[in-house]
Amino acid sequence: MDEVQVVVAHSERAPLRVGDVFLKVDADQARIDIEVEAMALAPVPTPEVLWRKPPVLAIAAVPGTTLGRLGGPSTGPPAAWAAAGAAIRKLHDASLPPGVGRAGRGVDELATELDAECALLVANGLLPADLVTRNRQVAEAAFRPWTPAFTHGDLQIAHVFVEGDAVMGIIDWSEAGRGDALYDLATFTLGHEERLDDVLAGYGGDVDLEVVRGWWAVRSLLAVRWLTEHGFDPFLPGCEVDVLRSRM
Repeated sequence: MDEVQVVVAHSERAPLRVGDVFLKVDADQARIDIEVEAMALAPVPTPEVLWRKPPVLAIAAVPGTTLGRLGGPSTGPPAAWAAAGAAIRKLHDASLPPGVGRAGRGVDELATELDAECALLVANGLLPADLVTRNRQVAEAAFRPWTPAFTHGDLQIAHVFVEGDAVMGIIDWSEAGRGDALYDLATFTLGHEERLDDVLAGYGGDVDLEVVRGWWAVRSLLAVRWLTEHGFDPFLPGCEVDVLRSRM
């Protein structure tokens, strides 16, 4: 191997790729504990854990490719997206893990956090008030009772690898735990609304689309300021701000 690739890096954690090995450097050992446990329990393909020496977790690369990225074009046939939906359903139907994940935050706590974040977005001039107000209204659909499921908690499109119409691996489980299943579906389809029907064809069952749209608004509103402050650009075409604008 002749290089170390920095996958993404910020003050909380830094995943690196060295050949066919990913090294996850994370000062928060609780996140690593959650990740290792979740990968062992999840009934879907996950990376092989090669070794662990705090603060580093080494995992093997998974085969296949992603179906796109936030801000970029979606790829793959409908069958591949349906396969991803079926894998997500299998995860959600599994026995519950022991802890509460990112998708399991209490409704009152999350609504309070979102209201504070909306106020900051407007006060700091990051987003216009009408855009924030409209999406806060859309977000309200997500704040309802839900049945806990085994959730990934950060099921971005870049975390699911497929080959043909088979899911080869799902990575980055540090936010996993009991939570709202529709949070995962919304995270996976964020910025790729046109693929939601394909995902749901594999996922099956009745899914409240207003709730999915509500989670798109929640995730985007909560992400804009953090991304801006950590060197990322949520204003790029197809990214979080465009997701918010699509609800106007």
